[in-house]
Amino acid sequence: MPRYFLEFAYNGTRYNGYQIQPNGLSVQEAVQKALSVLLKADIAIIGCGRTDSGVHALQYFAHFDFDGIIPDKLIYSLNGILKKDIVFYRCIPVHNTAHARFDAISRSYVYHIDLRTNPFRQETAYFCPFADKLDRGLIQEAASLLLSYNDFETFCLTDNDAKTKICQLSRSEWIFNEWNWEYHVSSDRFLRGMIRLIVGMCLNVGKGKISLEELKLTMNEKMPLEQAWSVPASGLFLTDIKYKFIE
Repeated sequence: MPRYFLEFAYNGTRYNGYQIQPNGLSVQEAVQKALSVLLKADIAIIGCGRTDSGVHALQYFAHFDFDGIIPDKLIYSLNGILKKDIVFYRCIPVHNTAHARFDAISRSYVYHIDLRTNPFRQETAYFCPFADKLDRGLIQEAASLLLSYNDFETFCLTDNDAKTKICQLSRSEWIFNEWNWEYHVSSDRFLRGMIRLIVGMCLNVGKGKISLEELKLTMNEKMPLEQAWSVPASGLFLTDIKYKFIE
């Protein structure tokens, strides 16, 4: 059956994460319903990954199968059906074994921190009132240190069912602007909740609550941090997913 990749973006504030949940509307459910209405068939989509409740995506891919004619105005119609917090960009024909999750060779995220209250970013950034008291040099060192490791058991939620905790990070760095900070991270894969725990760790290192030696010890011993902190979901964005067969 013909397979298609759907490229879209979403503000996750009003969704209970990407994956279908019994206790609230998910991005997956909203997209599947809209596709099913437009294509007049029961459509199931498989996404490139799971984002938690409140997490956003500047770029997201999901695949679906459909043995019929894709309307020329599918993207236009999808954008007309759904609320403005999900926006569609492309519907791409791919080979029938292409997989949105397993064929992704790289994923990138950005976490946004505001140093002063911004009324336009309350759903899309974390306001950190004590940021001016943090040691930026230590924060950057903590982020860079992660590039020396590939086992991220330390930053794995206790209820995580991942078969392996191995992640190959290719970027882990902070960009410090005058009124906002950004943590950029890229890897072949991520564990559930991993990035928010990493950001919390970096801030705690900058605060002096965690030393770099303690971080190294816990990473080497694959133990959870005693001062673990998962920062709020609002600041986290999935920003870039790469495939060999999509430009």
